Amino acid sequence: MDMIAPEHPPGTRFIAVGSGKGGVGKTWFAITLAQALARQGRRVLLFDGDLGLANVDVQLGLIPALDLGAVIAQRASLAQAVAHHADGGFDVLAGRSGSGTLSALAPAQLDRTLTILRRDATAYDLVLLDLGAGVERPVRRMAAAADLLLVLATDEPTSLTDAYAVLKLHAQDRPDGEAWIVVNQAVSAAAGERTWTTLRRACGSFLGREPPLAGVIRRDDRVRDTIRRQTPLLTRHPASAAAADVEAIARCLLAWAGETAARSAR
Repeated sequence: MDMIAPEHPPGTRFIAVGSGKGGVGKTWFAITLAQALARQGRRVLLFDGDLGLANVDVQLGLIPALDLGAVIAQRASLAQAVAHHADGGFDVLAGRSGSGTLSALAPAQLDRTLTILRRDATAYDLVLLDLGAGVERPVRRMAAAADLLLVLATDEPTSLTDAYAVLKLHAQDRPDGEAWIVVNQAVSAAAGERTWTTLRRACGSFLGREPPLAGVIRRDDRVRDTIRRQTPLLTRHPASAAAADVEAIARCLLAWAGETAARSAR
């Protein structure tokens, strides 16, 4: 499978958020990370790339007039389809939930969509791609087009197995690509680090690479409350443990973005 290497302007960083399986909190994490980055003064676009099962707008309580489908059909520009989430401080390009048309996009259509995104997202410092779960062709193409892939996992055996599959395929699709691991719903920071160590060792043994740990997010009942109320965590529960953990990951990513920008400028 031919994959696209990122060719967007050096000032914009594309970060894909993926997981091997559903139910690990991927979309919630992408939303919370977007807000954490925006609170650090960055211009952030959250792109709902979960083609066919999009739900970023649902979790945020947004009713966008236009969505990704309009951009793909060339009925609207990226700027026209983007909605601003004032409370979170970031912009959203919503997907279209339940649309088989989007999930069955031909490679050429998906490549064209990614080209539009790279061309028209220059106003943003960071673009977060909330990918669909699994290892289907569209998911892999979007992951390969990003500067960095964050793979979300929990301590459940199926989550670890599927996260490993995502990392394995990403290594094949982008041998020069960068992937980090985020452990979600951990009982403690130490337990999360043990989960990461298990996955890192498997990757080192069989893939010849050891993905670093982007961070551990501790299990927090207030996360469910924010999802139920369609309100970002950093707005409703800014002092919660999970909020602190995501903000730490955001700081780590900003340091990475600064380093990659410096390398590009050399």
